[in-house]
Amino acid sequence: MPQTTLEEVISLQLQIALPRVQGTVRLLRDGATIPFISRYRKEATGSLDEVQVAAVKEWLDRLTELEARRRTVLETIESQGALTDELRQRIETCWDATTLEDLYLPYRPKRRTRATVARQRGLEPLANRIQAQRSTDPEGEARRFVTDEVPTPDDALAGACDIIAERIAEDEHARTALRRIFAREGIVRSRVIRGKEDEGAKYADYFEASGPVRNIASHRYLAMRRGEEEGILRVGIEVDAERCNEVLRQRFIRPGSTTRRWMEAALTDAFKRLLRPSLETEQLAAVKERADDEAIRIFAENLRQLLLASPLGQKRVIALDPGFRTGCKVAVLDAQGNLLHHTTIFPHPPQNRRDEAAATLRELAARYHTEAFAVGDGTAGRETEQLVRSLGLEGVEVYAVSEDGASVYSASATAREEFPDQDVTVRGAVSIGRRLIDPLSELVKIDPRSIGVGQYQHSVDPTKLRGRLHVVVESCVNRVGVNINTASKHILTYVSGLGPALAENIVAYRAAHGDFPTRRALLKVPRLGARAFEQAAGFLRVVGGDNPLDNSAVHPESYRIVERMAADRGVSVGQFLNDKSLREGIHPEQYVDDRVGLPTVRDILEALDKRGLDPREPLHGFAFAPDIHTIDDLRVGMRLPGIVTNLTAFGAFVDIGVKQDGLVHISQLADRYVASPADVVRLGQQVEVRVTAVDTVRGRISLSMRRENESPDRRARA
Repeated sequence: MPQTTLEEVISLQLQIALPRVQGTVRLLRDGATIPFISRYRKEATGSLDEVQVAAVKEWLDRLTELEARRRTVLETIESQGALTDELRQRIETCWDATTLEDLYLPYRPKRRTRATVARQRGLEPLANRIQAQRSTDPEGEARRFVTDEVPTPDDALAGACDIIAERIAEDEHARTALRRIFAREGIVRSRVIRGKEDEGAKYADYFEASGPVRNIASHRYLAMRRGEEEGILRVGIEVDAERCNEVLRQRFIRPGSTTRRWMEAALTDAFKRLLRPSLETEQLAAVKERADDEAIRIFAENLRQLLLASPLGQKRVIALDPGFRTGCKVAVLDAQGNLLHHTTIFPHPPQNRRDEAAATLRELAARYHTEAFAVGDGTAGRETEQLVRSLGLEGVEVYAVSEDGASVYSASATAREEFPDQDVTVRGAVSIGRRLIDPLSELVKIDPRSIGVGQYQHSVDPTKLRGRLHVVVESCVNRVGVNINTASKHILTYVSGLGPALAENIVAYRAAHGDFPTRRALLKVPRLGARAFEQAAGFLRVVGGDNPLDNSAVHPESYRIVERMAADRGVSVGQFLNDKSLREGIHPEQYVDDRVGLPTVRDILEALDKRGLDPREPLHGFAFAPDIHTIDDLRVGMRLPGIVTNLTAFGAFVDIGVKQDGLVHISQLADRYVASPADVVRLGQQVEVRVTAVDTVRGRISLSMRRENESPDRRARA
């Protein structure tokens, strides 16, 4: 019987045709990146998109680890002389990690257990007799096993039962049956530890909380876990013990058993002492993994939206990092984000030098021909924004910019390298301004976990989170494209095929030799070989270079296709690119050959139509309600403008300008059933909300986007 291949398993799991999976796996194993595969190798993958390629990679990594584990299991069992042909066959064809561990369990090296002690004392033959369930006098047989180490027949029977209990606990079928009960019928429950009620008041909602193992909400379980880690809650799984014991009886106790009493004792002990703790730990780990995956999925999507937020573009900006006592830091930036000037103003209490601050800002705006102000949204942010708006500078736009992570950046090695002679306050102001000019280029310098768009991001698997977020950043950078002659090493690091070392080499070469005239000139960079060039070239742009195609998403390997198209129209490549009418009526099928398929030709034509364009949406102005500054200004029923700052599984957080984001619960997002907040709103979206409740004690604001005449509890399913 032929063995199932890794590619066949992935195909079955993802419901993707086998040839498409095989092509994708081959490219991944050759070192191709996800962006490169999904954008430039559609013929090999059957046009799988980036999400599908990423899913194939995730399964490839998982199953590759499983293959390595399988080899270890086989070697260990074989070294014990216990590897039968049947067991080998089962292990070699096993593609499920849990099943593999169940098969390995009886042979896995163990610490000293009660069963191993009993075996060392020679009680295994007695255990065999009891488990055979044909003995008519177990007590009498037990007397034969009395020794100095086993003083009485009862001690012998107890030791034999320990051996039987371990066998029951290691039985693959028993574990599978009980695992099914835990997974389908188990209840995750949290309870407060006695005496911790006051200390853990923030976990009051979880002092007595529960949810099904099979579908407990991610955010609920992660909150329970956090409470347990902080010593406030105990979290466990409740399951019907008698039902589990009955399943074990049906498997291990025969009708008319003559040793039923001892088998019952062994069975009860096996469940309580061995199976229940083991399966509870296993199921809680599975629940945690699902909760992590959901939280990471939400975080990743939020991060994607944040990184792809609308850029202001290359405009001159004055950035302000507001504060009260220490003043407001001011940084003047040119259109490329370079620092031209910095100072500090004190318009707010306790100094109250408002007129002086206004005069300074007017003078700087005039001197540097400022086109926009970027105002940090933290402490004194609203007050500073109002000051800037009161200046009445014609043609100068004012934007509130999130400060999340700015302090992390300002104290980082990256910031010190960029601004070795400036203190953290100046660096923070510069970061705020650069975020407005180009959010993507600035945010790639900051650990995504510090940006403030996650859900329990500090409670999930850090390795998995880091890997997923890296994929998101890489995806965003390559989707937008990077100007090779202006990009920092930080953003170049995420370009397909590059990485930190090549990014540094590119920047160093550019500094020494000037701008790159073409993409091909990259091959002169030390250590940047043909393979890295193949992966990176399509995502790099040369603006105003020697070849106009270098400022497009057309890969250099396909330039010949564009040249053929231009030749067929009797024009130069430059004319063909600049006149869209020349591309109308092109039949992609005519340019398919043994190296380039129809999907690639269609992508080439699309790329030519979008040549040099930023795929991100343009930035729109926004202003909070001018008379709303603190939570005390809010009244139920108010309608206010706001900006979506975070999406979670249970709703969307919206900034309405009072320093505390309000929550639009998922049931209040629309006048219909909403499965996911992301189906209705996106990060950074400007919305109008209605205040439905204000809790000034706990600092909680409840908002709604529903119509007022709709019942708040009505959630009609679409």
